Amino acid sequence: MEHLLKMNKVRDKVIERVINKIKSRSDVGYKKYGVTLQDDDQSLETWLTHIQEELMDAVNYIEKAKLVLCDEIEECMLKRVELISEEEFNKNISNIEHYDETEL
Repeated sequence: MEHLLKMNKVRDKVIERVINKIKSRSDVGYKKYGVTLQDDDQSLETWLTHIQEELMDAVNYIEKAKLVLCDEIEECMLKRVELISEEEFNKNISNIEHYDETEL
């Protein structure tokens, strides 16, 4: 029994998170379809179609994530340019000599 407890202990927190997500996803699937993967007897063609559809969805999600990343990078760069421009402006303003009009 102790051996079984050691087998269930995960030493890597990342792997533990993935395992928990898989278990959670399995629960969602069971609630939705009322059957476990083990007991689901669909044809090989059906399973391959499921895989194909999931992979097409994944490609769409990757493309969307790339667009979001590009937008976020662009936004950060614009903020950086604004900050640098503001710092340069402030530096230049502080270098301008102030003249007293009465001295002219």
